[in-house]
Amino acid sequence: MTLARRIIPCLDTDGVRVVKGVNFAGLRDAGDPAALAARYNAEGADELVVLDIAASRDRRPTFLETIRRVATELAVPLTAGGGIRSLDDARTVIRAGADKITVNTAAVTRPELITELSQEFGAQAVVLAIDAKFESSSVANLGCVVVANSSETLSVVASRAENPHWDVRIRGGRDSTHLDALDWAKLAVELGAGEILLTSMDRDGTQSGFDIDLTNAISSSVSVPVIASGGAKSPQHFAEVFTAGAADAALAASIFHEQTQSIRALKQFLASQNIEVRFPC
Repeated sequence: MTLARRIIPCLDTDGVRVVKGVNFAGLRDAGDPAALAARYNAEGADELVVLDIAASRDRRPTFLETIRRVATELAVPLTAGGGIRSLDDARTVIRAGADKITVNTAAVTRPELITELSQEFGAQAVVLAIDAKFESSSVANLGCVVVANSSETLSVVASRAENPHWDVRIRGGRDSTHLDALDWAKLAVELGAGEILLTSMDRDGTQSGFDIDLTNAISSSVSVPVIASGGAKSPQHFAEVFTAGAADAALAASIFHEQTQSIRALKQFLASQNIEVRFPC
């Protein structure tokens, strides 16, 4: 198993165009998905993630065409998601050209979906996306996740006075689940998730740095790779999340879209800090 850290650009789309906002709001146009994919492929991105953040049924054919266009520009793995609610949804995304699929809301609503996807495509192709928001309340509330065909119920603490707590959010970050992000990540891995895409809602789009505490808490508690997301701006932010945050990969959007940071220069900086990265041949 390689120790090389991965740099992953993310294309949040409305099905057709790439969009970007701050704290999951105030979305603005950020470009054409296929054109950006081609640039990132040439710059040396290790993978690419494309998400349909609208995830509406009526625009599904449009998003599948976007996946096809993006896939033709890539020589690296492509992860796609947004609105995947069933095996059939996942199959269409894989057939469109994705190498991995990512699920979020549907997995929380029906956790056994993770197992179904893992059995169908292999755990390495199943990425659980967790949108986490820090909760400062000291009042403990209990929630639960019930796994179908099992007598086990996972009780989770929605707020802890003695430990940091991050609430799992769904439906584009709008709704609280009252699930602890750490407990949910552990359960998802047991159910078959092969990777965690961890987004800090508090840092998303702020360019103030990754949430190191959140990333380290999850990375230290699961046996699968963790992709850190939310808050990246400077090369130092990436170095910190790979070292103090123990992330296996780091994802960013606007700094790459707006060419604030080039992937090649970022990797050169990381290499100078003795952080192993891959350079394109």
